[in-house]
Amino acid sequence: MEEGTSKSPSNCGGTVAAGTAPAGTVLSDSGDPDPFQWDTREDCEVRQILDRVADKWSLLVIALLDSRVLRFTELRREIDGISQRMLTVTLRQLERDGLVKRTVHPVVPPRVEYELTPLGGTLHNTIRSLVTWTEEHQNEIAAARAAYDAS
Repeated sequence: MEEGTSKSPSNCGGTVAAGTAPAGTVLSDSGDPDPFQWDTREDCEVRQILDRVADKWSLLVIALLDSRVLRFTELRREIDGISQRMLTVTLRQLERDGLVKRTVHPVVPPRVEYELTPLGGTLHNTIRSLVTWTEEHQNEIAAARAAYDAS
């Protein structure tokens, strides 16, 4: 194996040139940090996590669970267009990834509540930054789209 090559699933693509970048930084062939550090292979953990957290339903669930606990029916009512099956699948995946905690209360009928875990809360902060950037630049993006469409 070449020096700096990692077989770790968290670093699926590229190599690190010894002594030229902080540990864990993947460099491109030109020696610059590689913006595509995650591999396109399906078995790459980073790609799988990005696919999960960048999914539109996951983003909405994480945003809705920020600082509050919601029941399944409340989530479904809040997320326009999501099917019962898709919400179930999304919640199970987020729970499996440790981002959402599911609590079943032993009452009849059973009451199930969902909330963000501390890890999910850190992801919400990141999502909030992305939303803030989008809000700040939406007019520029709209102008760029209009210019592109006009040409």
